[in-house]
Amino acid sequence: MALSSEKIYTEDDYYNLPEDIRAELIDGQIYYLAAPSRIHQKISSELYTSINHYIKSKGGLCEAYYAPFAVKLRSDRNTIVEPDISVICSPDKLTDKGCTGAPDWIIEIVSPSNPGDDYVRKLNLYMDAGVYEYWIVDPQTESILVYFLEQTNFHVEKYTFNDKIKVGIYNDLYIDFAELNF
Repeated sequence: MALSSEKIYTEDDYYNLPEDIRAELIDGQIYYLAAPSRIHQKISSELYTSINHYIKSKGGLCEAYYAPFAVKLRSDRNTIVEPDISVICSPDKLTDKGCTGAPDWIIEIVSPSNPGDDYVRKLNLYMDAGVYEYWIVDPQTESILVYFLEQTNFHVEKYTFNDKIKVGIYNDLYIDFAELNF
């Protein structure tokens, strides 16, 4: 008996989706994304504003982007994700379509409908791609997990929405969650 075969989608399939459809391509499979909640958007907005303000004040090479923003993590895979926030410090990774290669820092805000996506699937994708710093912000538990890539493994630190967190890719950037307005 033959096994049923799943269709393997490509980068072209992803980019040919209608513009009003939010989706990610992970290992050749399309995953549709629901519209984020208001609190998700509020957290994303506050974090992006803080990060972008810092980057502009320093005049560095890094750029911050918020979803939807296509990130092709590796050139050898059919995987394109849309992190909630991406910080890219290598201008050569930026293209007209988004980013090709691992961002230096990614922040994902957990959706209550699919928490395993950020805690498991994306953690493994980002570690494999070489993302240096990955934050998982969970509005349900009011916690933040901060992962730093060390060699081929992530080191993790846990924080709450009352903490001030040092950003690993910068010497002098701290995000004080207690001061954010959400």
